[in-house]
Amino acid sequence: MTDTQIPRNEHDVIIVGAGVAGAALATVLARDGRRVLAIERDLREPDRIVGELLQPGGCAKLRDLGLEAALEGIDAQQVFGYGLFLEGRRSCIEYNEACREPKNAKAAEQPLLLGRSFHNGRFVRRLRELAQAEPNCELVEGVVTELLFDARPGQRPPRVVGVVYRAGTSSTEQRVAYAALTIACDGCASRLRKQALPSAQHQVPSNFVGLILTECSLPFPGHGHVVLTDRAPVLFYPISSSEVRCLVDVPGGKLPLDANGRQMDLRTYMEQVIGPQIPEPLQHPFLTAVAKEDFRSMPNRVMPARPLALKGAILLGDSFNMRHPLTGGGMTVALSDVALIRRFLRLIPDLHDDEALRFHLELFYRNRRPLSATINILANALYGILCGSPERARKDMRHAFLDYLQLGGRCAADPIRMLGGLEPSPSLLVAHFFAVAVFGCGRVLLPVPTPARLAKAWDLFCTAFNIAKPLIDGEGVTPLAYIPVSRIPAGSGWLICTVFVTLAIFIGYTWIR
Repeated sequence: MTDTQIPRNEHDVIIVGAGVAGAALATVLARDGRRVLAIERDLREPDRIVGELLQPGGCAKLRDLGLEAALEGIDAQQVFGYGLFLEGRRSCIEYNEACREPKNAKAAEQPLLLGRSFHNGRFVRRLRELAQAEPNCELVEGVVTELLFDARPGQRPPRVVGVVYRAGTSSTEQRVAYAALTIACDGCASRLRKQALPSAQHQVPSNFVGLILTECSLPFPGHGHVVLTDRAPVLFYPISSSEVRCLVDVPGGKLPLDANGRQMDLRTYMEQVIGPQIPEPLQHPFLTAVAKEDFRSMPNRVMPARPLALKGAILLGDSFNMRHPLTGGGMTVALSDVALIRRFLRLIPDLHDDEALRFHLELFYRNRRPLSATINILANALYGILCGSPERARKDMRHAFLDYLQLGGRCAADPIRMLGGLEPSPSLLVAHFFAVAVFGCGRVLLPVPTPARLAKAWDLFCTAFNIAKPLIDGEGVTPLAYIPVSRIPAGSGWLICTVFVTLAIFIGYTWIR
């Protein structure tokens, strides 16, 4: 829709969507003196099965934004780290133990690194309550149907000057709201993204099936648990003092076939395929929850960030950038983006100044990249490694990853800091990812690098490269993004390449040991 005569703006900023990113942004902009209108399609408490774990970096951003009160009164649980389970093996990595510098004489005085887990709906409700408490913020229920453009002669390209929305969820009455800046935070299925950036496409590598376990004692209390089955990862983490969330990943969203060649039903799949691979302390609560058949499912979407070249509008949150939710990094990225947007908007007195907006948005896109790229690549690459596969190389990578973390030192500290949103460094992430590959190749080659072992090591290295390189290209980070090869085809001259790679593997493996 176009508007040929711009009326007097009623608001400085319109925020479409009041989820984690939208509600947080509405609050802090209102505190900065901006007149904010936030439009949310449904103001009832959300009921979602993801967005329930906030990493330590996300908790720090929440404090920096002055929104830590959102964690109060929702029975949020402290998360100290992760437990990993693979074929009878178990390992526990804690944020504080992995990240503490042993040479620091004041190590005991270092702040405690904690994540928090909770019901997503309760957290979002508290964020909305904080927004509603701000005099400069108006939070209304409505469905935004389209952006409103200024189409006056000479205005090229057209500028977004507001939105058209229906008040309430059932009303057919259309209203128009005007603002100098419109920010779309309307989630993974963003309607405004489809209008403003129709070329942006997301992928769905898998689905999560969610359950709630009661009367469940976690093997590592106060930790997230990642169980690596032969199909895909299964997650367990506390969401209240009496409930544990279980998320079962279903690759491709398709269940396997049974002995008769028919697709399994969900309960059978959970009981016969996943259940036997769950650690014993969790098996009974898991099977009890499965028997109730209270399944919740959602697609896991992946979409690289693409800057929006549209004057007067910004995309933020899941409408802008998505990664696999395996690592629980989405809210950390969203809150970091909120903090950056707030910082740069503070430098623009007049939000009608398109040149100032363009300049500071370019800074925003540049400054967000280290953290967002680190978390995005880590989440998607980890899923590529940890997802079950009949390929021998992927199985070797899973074991190499677990053994690499158990080496301790920086082999554990750097990855857990990046996972926690505390170390925004794509280059460091890529270095560790290929160090895991080198470590795995070294294990395959020992004790003597026979031709068969060389072929196996090369296959593992190619598998690691083919997982990581497309993700690096998608984010456009590190010098590897400039190498014009995205994948190494199977059997492509491994004998030539292995001679060079073998030397690097032995040197790297010796250094790691």
